[in-house]
Order: sequence, then C-alpha cells, then structure tokens
Amino acid sequence: MHLWVADLIQDILTHWNHEDSCVFIDCNPSFSIYTELALSAAERLLIPFSADGSSKRAVKAVLSLVYGVRRLPTDPLSEFVINNNQFRMRVPEIYMYIGNRLTQMNNSSASAFKTVVDEIGDEIWGVWQNRPNAFCIHPNGARAPTNRRTFKAMFQYEVNDANTASVVSGAQGIPISVLPAGRANVAGKSIVVNQSQLDKQVPNIQTLVGNIE
Repeated sequence: MHLWVADLIQDILTHWNHEDSCVFIDCNPSFSIYTELALSAAERLLIPFSADGSSKRAVKAVLSLVYGVRRLPTDPLSEFVINNNQFRMRVPEIYMYIGNRLTQMNNSSASAFKTVVDEIGDEIWGVWQNRPNAFCIHPNGARAPTNRRTFKAMFQYEVNDANTASVVSGAQGIPISVLPAGRANVAGKSIVVNQSQLDKQVPNIQTLVGNIE
C-alpha cells in the first residue's frame, strides 16, 4: 500500500512518455497515512517552516517520525521508521529547509525571527553531523559542506514575507509571479497589492526555484 503513490506517478509518467518530469507532492502537516504514502514515493524532501514555536516542534517531529532522530535513547521509533527498516523502503533525502514568510532586515531574517530560524537550523545541523547520508548534496558535483556556514548555504533558504501580496495570492489562488498590483477583493474587502511587494518577492521565489534541481 505504501507504494501506491509511487506506482501512480510512474504509471502517469510512462503514459505521458515524460520520464524526466519532476513531481511535487504537497503534504498535509499531520503525519497521516497519506503523508507516509507521499514520503515513500519521494526522492527528496523540502521542509517548509515558519518562525514560530509550532514550526520548531513540527521540524523535530519530521526528523523523529521520518528519520528516527531521538532526543533520548529511550525514545521509541515511529512505526514508519520501523517498517522502513524492516522492508528496506526508501525515504527521501533532505534537500532544503525553507523559512516561509519571514520578516527581513538587511537581507536576513529580523532578530526575533532569526532566533527561531537559528534554533530550527540547529536541529537540522545536528542531524547532518550524525547522519549526513540523510541529505541530498546539491547541485550535482558539489562538495559536501564542511562547516555550519557551507551547510546553511546549501540547505537553508529564507522566503521573504510579501505581506498583503502573500495574503491575496493565497486567497485567490494566484501565484505571486503573475499576481497583478492594484486592488483585489478578499472576503468582500478591497485590498491594495503594492508593486514594491511584488518587485521584492518575485526574484526571491525565482532564486528559490533556481536552487531546486
């Protein structure tokens, strides 16, 4: 059953004759059977997070439930990890952890946000130090990180908060890249999207996409 999504993707690519296609699977935040099916089909894992305590706990949960990272030797392994080990199932390699809608100052997340971002970074850096084989080195041919700075450059990315533009984009289902400036109607209210927000956000997202092979 855990290979259903993997088999579906392969059947579609074969039918379309698009073997080189890249498929993105958006997972529910809860670790349900649907998440397990997606993880069993994926080769790489992008971990989005916000700069808050709940995201920090969520990142810890991902590392524990998917990769068996333990805080204490007595912590139990998840059924997913146990079954993957037993049946030698593939788990996706960590490709990047992405800060979502972070408040920026001087080309980096603002101090209050930066504290949480660094704490989340510490969690993932700790996994790298003990289990580098859980990560996907990129781009092809790149050397493995040798310190925290080069690790962060390869595996961490921060997405700016586009403020009103982000809200309108999500509410109307319009990608930031094609969202027009001007007035928009959200839940019966007229909201203004400033061109300056889009001018800052679009290159930020384009750079993120460019970092994904």
